[in-house]
Amino acid sequence: MLETLIHPRKGLRARSSSWDPTGGNADFVAVAPGESHDLLDVAGAGTVKHIWLTLNTENRNYLRDLVIEMRWDGATHPAVATPLGDFFALGHARATSLTSLPITVVAGGRSGQLNMAAFNCWWQMPFGSGARISIRNEGEAPVSHLYYYVDYDSLDAAESPLRFHAHYRQERPTEATIDLSREDGDWSDVMKLRNPSAEGNYVILDTEGAGHYVGCLLNVDHINPIRSQGWFGEGDDMIFVDGRPGTGAPARPESAEGANDAWPPTLHGTGTEDYFGAAWCYPAGQQNTPFHGVSLAGEGEGKVLDYGGKWSMYRFHVTDPVMFERSVRVTIEHGHANCHADDFSSVAYWYQTPRAAPLPPLPPAAERRPLTDRESFAAFLRTRV
Repeated sequence: MLETLIHPRKGLRARSSSWDPTGGNADFVAVAPGESHDLLDVAGAGTVKHIWLTLNTENRNYLRDLVIEMRWDGATHPAVATPLGDFFALGHARATSLTSLPITVVAGGRSGQLNMAAFNCWWQMPFGSGARISIRNEGEAPVSHLYYYVDYDSLDAAESPLRFHAHYRQERPTEATIDLSREDGDWSDVMKLRNPSAEGNYVILDTEGAGHYVGCLLNVDHINPIRSQGWFGEGDDMIFVDGRPGTGAPARPESAEGANDAWPPTLHGTGTEDYFGAAWCYPAGQQNTPFHGVSLAGEGEGKVLDYGGKWSMYRFHVTDPVMFERSVRVTIEHGHANCHADDFSSVAYWYQTPRAAPLPPLPPAAERRPLTDRESFAAFLRTRV
């Protein structure tokens, strides 16, 4: 990365920000409930290089109630549509510090107690004939102060035919393959389950076109544990690329319902924590690295609510993107063989040629808001003990 700094660069650096044109210090805008504000609205070609923002509001769920959308080249439908916090790899409407290569968040101290933070994004976002980035307030309280920078290069032509995309999904709760409240719902019974398909997997991304998948945020509110085992993982990641089968299992002529590709998956993993760069559950709790980490850790190993509560984890394929020419479907089991009925949500990040169809609409704000901790832990204890 640093070696690129020695070479001359084309283009002009430009910025859209909330600075006070009077020369005063009111370097912010307000966003009332139901209203939107454009962080960037520019014609021509270029590449968004960096986004920074912070804000103040009395809405404690603002990270789920505010939506960030991005449109490229005059498109009617957004290529990016996610709740604000989830876009910055923070789930469950909780602000925590995070340090990765494409995204950083600075939280803590007095502002952290108020669920406030500073958000940075370095995903590169090329555009050919215009870019529009907006924040919409779907909450019930105003955003009294929104501060932001959007730094971009103004160019003669787009640097790439691919466009940056990000999209939020949720399934609350997921549909379990076993009733963990029954007497035969312990760890040994779960280990007897088999999942020779992707049917019932949680879907992180499903898109058609050409491009590459570059990562995701996955959020889990663990409300349906195995009676003798609190851990929520062991869900295999299964990624289907262009209908191309992978290796390691006999191919079969028919695809599993919901798999949209030949079996086995092009890429088949070994467990939740494995895909997100850890092992043996998440013994370190919250931890950050450039390409993978746990941005929010619930109850830790050995606690009364062993691995209960809210967890957020990220995996960024910066040096190992998953290329596709026609389609990609990124899925993961919710527990071994989809045994858990947990609250799942996610954001997928990817680059592709412009989509023919719009992204699926986001759930309403009220449906995106997380359970309270009291609600989450009460649900956890119904099957844990």
